[in-house]
Amino acid sequence: MRNIKDCIAWVSGGGSGIGRSAAIELARAGATVIVSGRREEPLLETVEMVTAAGGRAELELMDLADKQQCLKAASNILERHGKVDILVNNAATNIPTRHWNNMEDGDFEHVINVNINGLYHCTSAVLPTMRENRDGLIINVASWAAVHNTYLSGAAYSTSKAALRTLTDTLNMEEGQNGIRATAISPAEVATAFAKQRPGGAAAEGAYDIALQPEDVGETIAFVAQLPVRACINDLVISPSHNRWYTLARSVKA
Repeated sequence: MRNIKDCIAWVSGGGSGIGRSAAIELARAGATVIVSGRREEPLLETVEMVTAAGGRAELELMDLADKQQCLKAASNILERHGKVDILVNNAATNIPTRHWNNMEDGDFEHVINVNINGLYHCTSAVLPTMRENRDGLIINVASWAAVHNTYLSGAAYSTSKAALRTLTDTLNMEEGQNGIRATAISPAEVATAFAKQRPGGAAAEGAYDIALQPEDVGETIAFVAQLPVRACINDLVISPSHNRWYTLARSVKA
């Protein structure tokens, strides 16, 4: 496995769920981790958790919906550390009214702006130093909905995550020759606060008990980060052994 103790890892959406777990696991593996998000308090909690475990972490406030904030966060990190070795594009959004019969004006555009445009801005900001160093890893957290059509995820979210897998392919196609690897990780149901926002989808008794836990995906991210530079996992789908996505019916009320 690759030693990442000298690596700088930037994790978006690092204040909770998968992002927090990824930050903790990357720090345990030796990386210096910068967590970003819109709310300072949960980011501080993540930094404290990483520090308490003997790791190194910082925070960078950023709203993915705002291009200038994305670029500013990247600039701040590069100014302090001179590089980003590992970028974990984890932050994402969805909307309660997510289906064709109830989406409101601007909802679709908002999800695409955060889940695709925001990730694009962060990625394009760190690519030049990755090219210069001929080394870099970009991990894009997609979704089961990117691989298999799911009613509960809604039109905008599913579209954005499918696009994210394609974006990952283009990175490997164009940047692999520069030592840069990209991985799309597509989890099925994960027991996070984000999942609770899904209308009706997390209501079943015991659903969270059988779902993936954030640390399962966090450990997967750390595993990918520690692979040799010569190895690239292009696409990785991970699901609970008892995967409710196989059985959740379209009849779940939106």
